Amino acid sequence: MYTPTNGNAECITLKFINKCCIFSSCTPCNSFISTSSRMAHQYPSSYSLLSRLIITPCFFIFLLFPLSSISSFHVIFTSASAPTIAISKVEQDQEALALLAWKVSLDNQTQVLLSSWFGRNSCHHWFGVACHRSGSVSDLNLQSCGLRGTLQNLNFSSLPNLLTLNLTNNSLDGTIPTNIGNISKLITILDFGFNNFTGVIPKQLGFLTSLTFLSLASNNFRGSILPFIANLKNLTILHFYENELSGFIPQEIGLLRYLNDLRLSTNNLTGPIPHSIGNLRNLTTLYLYRNKLSGSIPQEIGLLRSLNDLELSNNNLTGPIPPSIGNLRNLTTLYLYRNKLPGSIPQEIGLLRSLNDLELSNNNLTGPIPPSIGNLRNLTTLYLHRNKLSGSIPQEIGLSRSLNDLRLSFNSLTGTIPPSIGNLRNLTTLHLHRNKLSDFIPQEIGLLRSLNDLQLSTNNLSGALPLEMNNITHLKNLQLYENNFIGQLPDEICLGIALVNFTAFGNHFTGPIPKSLKNCTSLFRVRLDRNQLTGDIAESFGVYPNLNYIDLSSNNFYGELSEKWGQCHKLTHLNISNNNISGAIPPKLGRATQLQRLDLSSNHLSGKIPKELGMLPLLFELLLTNNSLSGSIPLKLGKLADLQTLDLASNNLSGQIPKQIGNLLKLSSLNLSGNRFVDSIPDEIGKLLNLWSLDLSQNMLTGEIPPLLEELRYIETLNLSHNQLSGTIPHTFDDLISLTSADISYNQLEGPLPNIKAFAPFEAFRNNKGLCGNNVTHLKPCSASRKKATKFFILIILLLIVSTLLFLFAFIIGIYFLVQKLRKKTTKSTLEAVDVKDLFAIWGHDGELI
Repeated sequence: MYTPTNGNAECITLKFINKCCIFSSCTPCNSFISTSSRMAHQYPSSYSLLSRLIITPCFFIFLLFPLSSISSFHVIFTSASAPTIAISKVEQDQEALALLAWKVSLDNQTQVLLSSWFGRNSCHHWFGVACHRSGSVSDLNLQSCGLRGTLQNLNFSSLPNLLTLNLTNNSLDGTIPTNIGNISKLITILDFGFNNFTGVIPKQLGFLTSLTFLSLASNNFRGSILPFIANLKNLTILHFYENELSGFIPQEIGLLRYLNDLRLSTNNLTGPIPHSIGNLRNLTTLYLYRNKLSGSIPQEIGLLRSLNDLELSNNNLTGPIPPSIGNLRNLTTLYLYRNKLPGSIPQEIGLLRSLNDLELSNNNLTGPIPPSIGNLRNLTTLYLHRNKLSGSIPQEIGLSRSLNDLRLSFNSLTGTIPPSIGNLRNLTTLHLHRNKLSDFIPQEIGLLRSLNDLQLSTNNLSGALPLEMNNITHLKNLQLYENNFIGQLPDEICLGIALVNFTAFGNHFTGPIPKSLKNCTSLFRVRLDRNQLTGDIAESFGVYPNLNYIDLSSNNFYGELSEKWGQCHKLTHLNISNNNISGAIPPKLGRATQLQRLDLSSNHLSGKIPKELGMLPLLFELLLTNNSLSGSIPLKLGKLADLQTLDLASNNLSGQIPKQIGNLLKLSSLNLSGNRFVDSIPDEIGKLLNLWSLDLSQNMLTGEIPPLLEELRYIETLNLSHNQLSGTIPHTFDDLISLTSADISYNQLEGPLPNIKAFAPFEAFRNNKGLCGNNVTHLKPCSASRKKATKFFILIILLLIVSTLLFLFAFIIGIYFLVQKLRKKTTKSTLEAVDVKDLFAIWGHDGELI
């Protein structure tokens, strides 16, 4: 790829520097020399032509003209084969107009960048444009210029003498126009890589038969690689990597006999690697990795004797590694990892004496590691991990003294670690974990002073660690877990304050924590659990500003917890369970605000649970079970919104179960068993809809089982045994279909037993007051089914309500008629009184009518 232009008008000149003539379209000459050097190193074959294009005419001009008579030329020529007769003004105008028409189709920012493009002479200080001596455009180099737009308005047929078109590393999009085939038949370099082009690769590219360099890499091209590629017989470099190409690699690829760099990686190519690949005898680089290729690696691969970089990783290749691979004596890099290759590693691999990077990991390789591997004296990286290799590690491995990264993990290797491994003085990474290695670690391992990553975990290694391990002072990652080591940990394990990850769990280590570990501020992750380590917990550990995870469980540590743990502000996981820790939980532990998991269970802790633990907003697991804690549950624990597991079982806690526990809406497991909690079970527990395990057993709880527990639809385990609960079991428990284990024994419950399997075993309901159940062993049958009893009870209630309403209605009607009757009587009496009065008024005592 060319170096991007910078628009310096002074660069569009012919200059003689140190008796050499340099041409540039946009880069200062010294920069151009440097760029050309880098290009020649990256693409040796294709850019050999470029160097000839520059040097040959330069030298020719130098011979023709004295240096003193030349100041500068504003017309640049590029090739000895380029036109030497000046082109017509019409042709020159056509070239300029074609470029200007394309310019105006691009976005505004790009047009500003190309502001030097004006007028009718594209050879006069136009940014990124170089010309032949004839005045015709020879090179268009706009690499890494931030161009935005498409190629649809670029008239390729108006550039008949173009040799180089470099648009790499821009933001161009759209499809490549089919008229690309009308571009100059002299064009040798076409680079559209690292853009956003889409669509299929046009077959018209097959018309550009002079191409030596073709790159469409890192775009979004789809479809298949068409057979037209066979027409490009002069190609030395072909880059189609990082696209979305599919289909087979065409057999015609084998016709490109000058090809030395073929990169089709990171696509969706399928099918086998074509056998015709063996015809590419000049090939030095072959990248087919990250595709979906299948089938075997063809034997013909061994014909590519010029190959120095072969990468076929991340495919679905099957079949054994062909022995013919031993013919590739110039090979420096061989990547076959992440395939499905079976069989053994061929002895012929030892013939690749130039090899410095061999990666065969993540396959199905079997058998031993061939001793011929010791012939690879230039090898720096050897990855054989995640296979099915067996046998011992060959002593010859120590002959590869250049090795700095050796990974043999996840195999079935047996025997001992060979002492010859001490010869690998440049080794920085040694992975032997997940094998079946046995016996002692050789003392020669102490010679690997450059080692920073040592993983020996999950083997059958035994004995004490050699004292020589103290010499390895640059270790960042040390993993010794799941072996049978005894003795003490190395004293100087963190002398260089470099150790980041240290895991030694599941061994038989004894003695105190090394002093160097106390001040090892670089620590990030530590696992020393399941050993027999001893010492005062407060004195053995310091303040670790980078510590994220520490597990010291199942050891013999004693003493009280230090407040220093609260100063580990990045700590997310603290587990010191199953030790002999005593004293109170330090309140300052609440300052470790990143804590997500705190496990202090199975110790001898006493005192109250500090309310400051409620200040740990990220805590999702709090385990304090099996201690001697007393007092009540702090109400502030109800603020732990992310808490999923709360286990306070087997302590001396007392008081009521706080209602605030209902705020822990993410809680999935709640265990308060084996304490002295009193009063009733709070209804708020019914709000814990994610709860799958609830254990309130062995307390002094009274009252009835809250009906709201029916809301716990995901509950699987329920234990309310050994309390003083009374009343009936809510009939809605019949609907708890997720419940698989229940225990309500040793209470004073009565009434029907829920009709689900979780309550069926006798141990689940024994020793209660008066439980009954139909078809339940050890229980007397209920007088009626619960459903009938429920319906009868509802019916009685309804009858009482209806009777009451009817009585009230009849009473009101009776009162109404009574009132009406009294009114009539009152009216009649009044009328009779009036009649009597009228009678006496009409007939006076004198007999006259009044």
